Amino acid sequence: MIKHIIFDLGGVILNIDFNRAAKSFKELGLDDFEGLYSKAAQSKLFDRLERGIISPAAFRTELRALAKIEMTDQQIDHAWNDLILDFPPARLQLLQDLRSNYRLYLLSNTNKIHADFYNQDLRNHHNIDGLEALFDKVYYSHEIGLRKPDAAPFDYLINDQNIRVEECLFIDDSLPNILTANQLGLNTIFLNLDNGHDVLDLFENGKLK
Repeated sequence: MIKHIIFDLGGVILNIDFNRAAKSFKELGLDDFEGLYSKAAQSKLFDRLERGIISPAAFRTELRALAKIEMTDQQIDHAWNDLILDFPPARLQLLQDLRSNYRLYLLSNTNKIHADFYNQDLRNHHNIDGLEALFDKVYYSHEIGLRKPDAAPFDYLINDQNIRVEECLFIDDSLPNILTANQLGLNTIFLNLDNGHDVLDLFENGKLK
């Protein structure tokens, strides 16, 4: 019997589009954001940001050095946050409905720049005081220092909540994350966004179908 549900954020609850960020950086003079992203990957810049190893200020400084162009902090944040689209109201209502029947957790690879932005969006446009208001507990990678698809963030959450894995469902749109959760014994649902899957299709009247 499922008593706990762990949700991923991007693509599951929050709509995102990485191409929008690439377009915004291109408008700042970064014609090859994909190439920059590859260089940043080699230096593990984004990984370190999402693990909370470096601060947003250090991230911006290093990004400017990699790009070799002048960008203000505000320009970087705007372009980086441009991948964030919206919270469909029906998904937010779903979470509120599910809390009557399950304990809900968020496990997200994210960073402080993005978290500040989308939590403010929830306050401004949905009158919800951040994701913490929708879940029993949120686990941001930059706060716990652990990142999927490693097993460590799953173990951290399971131990923190004293969860029995057979009573827990994990929902994510990333197959590597799903495979890790499977290896740990969690029940899983892979949302294949390319095939038009939506988290709303999994539930009815506040319960799993």
